[in-house]
Amino acid sequence: MARRALILLEGASNSPLYNDAARRLDLHPITLSADPALFDYLAALGIEAIRVDKDDVDALIRECIRLRSTYDIAGITSAQESVYAVVGKLCRYFDLPGPNPTAIERCCDKFIQRQVLAEAGFPIPAYRLAANATEVERSTAEIGLPVILKPAVGIGSSGVRLCRNVDELAEHTIYLLGGKHIWRSSPRILVEQFAQGPQYNLEIMGSEIIGIADADYSPPHFVCRGHFYPAQLSDEEYRRVADVSLSCLKALGLGWGPANIELRWTNHGPVVIEVNPRLAGSPVSDMVQLAYGIDLITEHIKLVIGDEWDLRKRHLHTAAARYLIPEYDGTLDWIDGASRAAAVSGVAEVKLYVEPKTAIIRKGHSGDRIAHVIATSPNRARTEAVLQRAVGLIDWSIAAFPVQGE
Repeated sequence: MARRALILLEGASNSPLYNDAARRLDLHPITLSADPALFDYLAALGIEAIRVDKDDVDALIRECIRLRSTYDIAGITSAQESVYAVVGKLCRYFDLPGPNPTAIERCCDKFIQRQVLAEAGFPIPAYRLAANATEVERSTAEIGLPVILKPAVGIGSSGVRLCRNVDELAEHTIYLLGGKHIWRSSPRILVEQFAQGPQYNLEIMGSEIIGIADADYSPPHFVCRGHFYPAQLSDEEYRRVADVSLSCLKALGLGWGPANIELRWTNHGPVVIEVNPRLAGSPVSDMVQLAYGIDLITEHIKLVIGDEWDLRKRHLHTAAARYLIPEYDGTLDWIDGASRAAAVSGVAEVKLYVEPKTAIIRKGHSGDRIAHVIATSPNRARTEAVLQRAVGLIDWSIAAFPVQGE
């Protein structure tokens, strides 16, 4: 009998966890990627990887047909949003469980997503689409400062900034359109009203809300600095957040597999910021498992291969993460204290993303983070105390880049 394989398209922060989970389910993971060398974990984990153009659906189909001569392809999926619509197309071609590719494409374009939600009457920030500086200025005048500028297609807060005055607006417009920002599609800027209030992130599987987190997305770039599960919401607030979120999925044609929804609680109640048709990036899945006892990645793979998933919560603990972000650019001289932080009772994980002598160049997105700490306990106050103590044990030194000519 041919060995059952799970095809993973491209890689993302969660991808090593997908490979580990696949092996636990007795599946042989195979990665198809335009450049497998970009993903260090493939060699480290001994994952079979095949080079193929991620945007060429016909080439991907041919490769999967070739693989079927050796393997029983049990499922096809990805942890990367940018290729998830392609995953849906492959699943349909091979008659495998998978997401609706049209719904994924509609959702991943933030402007189209805004249009769909606005037409359905959902609470969203005022928005405009701009292709040049003149349109950005006109859109801002119509909405009123402060506004958020963001690429219409993108992830990880890349290119996102709160602009509080005309100088910041001009500066970020030049950044986005002047060649510094790497566009994943044709340059289109979403100009949005700044919805002020605490932010909540939801992890959803199918039509079931698994967890809601307090999330700290500090302006101006909205790089996430921390999560806390479960969020501090009253029963009525939870109901309203849940109702809006699940209704958004229906309006967008989603509801199969994982989704991550970001919203803010404003003076007018919940306002939808983004609907993402995927799991949140690492280490959110780890926190969900610590808080509720549900392994989102394993359950997602079960759905992908047609098995019955199990979304029952085994317990209710608190779990929190703090992401460490440098305050200025330079060369990382040293980073110390990770082992001491990991030894603190209640700390679940300490992970460093960079090594000493690495150049630190902040770009205002999730790649700016250099480490994270996760803590858990049955009690929120205890978890907060553990997290604060552990983070306080980690220190680093960054040497400023030499000034040219000195």
